[in-house]
Amino acid sequence: MQHPETHLALHHARAADLHAQAEAHRLANAARPNRDLRIRLGWTLVELGLRLATPRSTALAH
Repeated sequence: MQHPETHLALHHARAADLHAQAEAHRLANAARPNRDLRIRLGWTLVELGLRLATPRSTALAH
């Protein structure tokens, strides 16, 4: 059985750890280059790959 003080200390330590992780994640996202451009480019390449991989007869049916 834990004492309330021990539980509270563990809670504060865990909360501080979560805050530090959240801040690190926020800083990492802020340091990334334009993410929207990378996502659009990635999906464009996927679409292009799917078009190249689709047999010609199926492509004409659309």
